[in-house]
Amino acid sequence: MTRHFFSRFGLAFAGLLAATALSRADMTNMALAKSEILEGSVAYLRVSHVAAGLPGNIGAADQALTATNKIAGTVLDLRFADGDDAAAATATANLFAGKKLPLAILVNSQTRGTAATLATELRQSRAGLIFGSTPSTVKPDVSVKENPADEKKFFENPYAALATNEAAALSDTNDLMPWVDHTSEADLVRAKIKDGDEDESPPPPRAAEPQKPVIGDPVLARAVDLIKGLAVVREFRS
Repeated sequence: MTRHFFSRFGLAFAGLLAATALSRADMTNMALAKSEILEGSVAYLRVSHVAAGLPGNIGAADQALTATNKIAGTVLDLRFADGDDAAAATATANLFAGKKLPLAILVNSQTRGTAATLATELRQSRAGLIFGSTPSTVKPDVSVKENPADEKKFFENPYAALATNEAAALSDTNDLMPWVDHTSEADLVRAKIKDGDEDESPPPPRAAEPQKPVIGDPVLARAVDLIKGLAVVREFRS
């Protein structure tokens, strides 16, 4: 009976080890949850878990994104991210430390464990600026007001539309579209007539162009705007 007990115990323990290894492998595979291009030139990398596979995931995603796109900078989204692998955090920070392009790091109150360590290491190495709502586990360089109830919605869909009252609340401290010229064609025509430059035969009205989707997530929008703005400055200086 004792032999049978230890035999069953050994099988159960082996199963537990296998399940633990599988769980760790799953966490490694899901380390980088999303990678895409925003606004035509900004690389967006969303991290879900800082694990051993994260540096490799980011390297592969970066290579894929830069193969067909001219990148102005990168947004590393650590909101809702966690982790317990300090070595992976340091290795990931080293990936960005030598890059010359701008980096924006996004954090929130759910950025925990070695994800928060990663954000701190990147900031200490001056690899990028931290954007986030407060309170946060990491003090942001750029604090952006955001309704906590909507943060998850924006996280799942950065182009989600705001309700009127939500937009009004955010506009108190955030310029949601700082790089957009809001002057309409009608305003331009009125200004031209006022200056005495009225054309006797004005050109026919142009067909309305389809509007591009606008990033509704205030934190992400501010980070993308900064990267695009720095790209304009860099191009002007060159």
